[in-house]
Amino acid sequence: MKTKTLLIAAFSGLISLSLMTSCGGGQQTSTETTTQVEQTAGPSAEQMVRGEQLYNEKCIACHQANGQGLPNVFPTLTGSDFLLNQTKMAVAQVINGSEKVAGQTAIKYPAPMPPQVDNYEDAVAVINYVLNNFDNNGGFITVDEVKDIEIDPR
Repeated sequence: MKTKTLLIAAFSGLISLSLMTSCGGGQQTSTETTTQVEQTAGPSAEQMVRGEQLYNEKCIACHQANGQGLPNVFPTLTGSDFLLNQTKMAVAQVINGSEKVAGQTAIKYPAPMPPQVDNYEDAVAVINYVLNNFDNNGGFITVDEVKDIEIDPR
């Protein structure tokens, strides 16, 4: 009797394990699809929080809390044609710094922008934050779109 009960329990466990394993394979595709939809829908909430954190740590001193910058010293980020139309270049500037802004030499903006972050994820996070704040509605950029930007060694 004990042997029969033990065999039934083992058999039931094996069937349950088989069902869980076979059903679990379909879950992976669903998760991948959700992730792809989120990537095309815009920046994630986590990325926006990281972007705000980076802005407050690295950018606010020059570009100010309202994104307006300081006239003839630090450029505005509000409605910036450069930022909205050359987003990939803006990411490159956050990573590598720049002595030019929108093709203007340092005479217009006497303080060059030093590199602010050292990886694509942080650069994209802060640019996406700026694109979606300060009365900007400039959409977003993905890490995949900027992976060809060479990061200058420091």
